[in-house]
Amino acid sequence: MPSARRPSLSPTRTRRTARTVAPTAASRTARTLHRPRLALHRRPAAPVDTPADAAAASASAPRPRNATLAALGVRNFRLYVASQVLTNTGGWAARVAQDWLVLSLTGSAALVGLTVTLQFLPMLLLGLVGGVIADRYPRRRVLMVTQSVFGLSTLAIAVLALTGHVQAWHVLVAAFVSGLATVFDNPARQAFVHEIAGPQHLRQAISVNSAVFQLGGLVGPAVAGGLISAVGEGWTFLLNGLACFAAVLLLVLMRASELTPAPVVARARGQLREGLAYVRRSPRILWSVVLVGFVAVTGVNMATVLAAYTDQVFRTDAGGYALLTSMLAVGALTGALLSTRRRGSRITHLVLLAGGIGGLQLLAALAPSLPLFIAVLIAMGVVTLLYLTGSNTLVQTTVAPHVRGRVMALYVLVLLGAQAVSGTLIGWICEHVGARAGMVACGVGPLLGALVVGLALARRSELGMRGTVRRFTSRESVTA
Repeated sequence: MPSARRPSLSPTRTRRTARTVAPTAASRTARTLHRPRLALHRRPAAPVDTPADAAAASASAPRPRNATLAALGVRNFRLYVASQVLTNTGGWAARVAQDWLVLSLTGSAALVGLTVTLQFLPMLLLGLVGGVIADRYPRRRVLMVTQSVFGLSTLAIAVLALTGHVQAWHVLVAAFVSGLATVFDNPARQAFVHEIAGPQHLRQAISVNSAVFQLGGLVGPAVAGGLISAVGEGWTFLLNGLACFAAVLLLVLMRASELTPAPVVARARGQLREGLAYVRRSPRILWSVVLVGFVAVTGVNMATVLAAYTDQVFRTDAGGYALLTSMLAVGALTGALLSTRRRGSRITHLVLLAGGIGGLQLLAALAPSLPLFIAVLIAMGVVTLLYLTGSNTLVQTTVAPHVRGRVMALYVLVLLGAQAVSGTLIGWICEHVGARAGMVACGVGPLLGALVVGLALARRSELGMRGTVRRFTSRESVTA
């Protein structure tokens, strides 16, 4: 398929390309000097980005005021959102119950961190394989299987907890099994959004999906706090198990004929290398993945440090832990709603947001009282969600359809794999140095990532500017 960026001998096509690249340019000089800015985000000569440019152009086009409602007008997307409401609410509730159950059984914040590590460790080992599966098999069926595994593992813990036989190692094993299912669930779910919403609603669908996730984060911990205080952790796990099987039913009810067709990738050698090579040739995706790794390695693993704050700093119970996670979710939900109004996302914006996350976490470490800590926590949720949604949107609107699953698997591998590394690290710091030191450690990753990627982009821009000026001056001298 010919590339949309390939040079054409047609004068009409040449003029149209010039207008697209620089709508306000009045001369060749202005167009030439405009190129270094584009070098931060894409390489115009790379044909691999061609399928994504059409989606990016349609996503960045002027949107009607009811664009988000238009996305919800798609029947399959409504069913998907309903399934996400159930699984995210139940999942957040089970996550709070899981952390609190391990803490109550052992009294160790480090073991809470180990639980998080085991949940994300399979992603480190098999994450890219999940992307190959997402590209090779129908994603709806993959999600049916993974949600069934989630449901069965959670119901097993529910039975053990309700009968009084649960031990810490049971929870650790269930966390590892859930992590195995996540290897295949996350890339398939990320790529499936494009199939159910279509390219014209992709940006809004990603924002709605993030809002639903954070709504679950708002409601789930509150439900967990009430259930744990009233009847114990077992009923919280039972709720999540039932929600997973309800999600499977909603996936079954989707109309396959209304899904946006996804390219079929046949079994072949070198498919993992192909996905990695694609990312390496796509600067926007490459720098987004690098930055999200820095942010995720310490900046988004707040469950461990909030559990330590509940126990060491504020001296409260499960209700206090649910309050802190809920306030973080309030900010994240606000950020998700704000992201639906954003027309585009650029790597430079992500660098600034990453720096904001790290700065707020350092400020939270210095907060002297609970009300001030909650205020900073809400702001942290807003900025974190704006960053995560913007990063996901930038990758999804850039990637070509035939490698979408593998690229999203790499993105999720870095995002969740970095959290696996940070789980034990932050837990150890909280237990041996203190909760406030753990919060400071959380802020190091985002700040370091913003510094490294920002300097790399500045260096790339400087080199591009020098090359452009050199070519322009040599061309002018030849003309003279």
